[in-house]
Amino acid sequence: MTSEQTPPREILTYELFGVAVRELAQQVVDSGYEPDMVLSIARGGLGLGMGLGYALDVKNLSAVNVEFYTGVDQRLEVPIMLPPTPTAVDLTGLKVLIADDVADTGKTLEIVQEFCAGHVAEARTAVIYEKPRTVINADFVWRRTERWIDFPWSAEPPLVDRHGGMAH
Repeated sequence: MTSEQTPPREILTYELFGVAVRELAQQVVDSGYEPDMVLSIARGGLGLGMGLGYALDVKNLSAVNVEFYTGVDQRLEVPIMLPPTPTAVDLTGLKVLIADDVADTGKTLEIVQEFCAGHVAEARTAVIYEKPRTVINADFVWRRTERWIDFPWSAEPPLVDRHGGMAH
């Protein structure tokens, strides 16, 4: 596919990312939801979780690592939660805000919501982007798009290829 045939993409810059974090945090405040913990989905949700933690004055931050994407528009059949994960006792009775960069299929959010179910007092979700095909509609969304998204942290290739050992 030549550059002329490449479909248009959403481009999120670091500056726009800062705007997205503050606007998502404002949505949470406006809703009256006061989370006790921000639970980020690694890797894409880590920056958002940190930003929301600061903006909402929540110091209890945690992360879960869910593997789903293997490349541009390539994914595993189902998402897999990788260790370490927070223990149920760490979540018991808390109001949790689950943060991720995008709800594409929504299956990653779904597996994390299921992980929290039965332990937390309440869980709500915040994403920077939401796509129309998602099976989970996030409670707080900055933008909706059908496009592939270039995030500032993943727009460039890694400096090191851990699978092949070659530097770029």
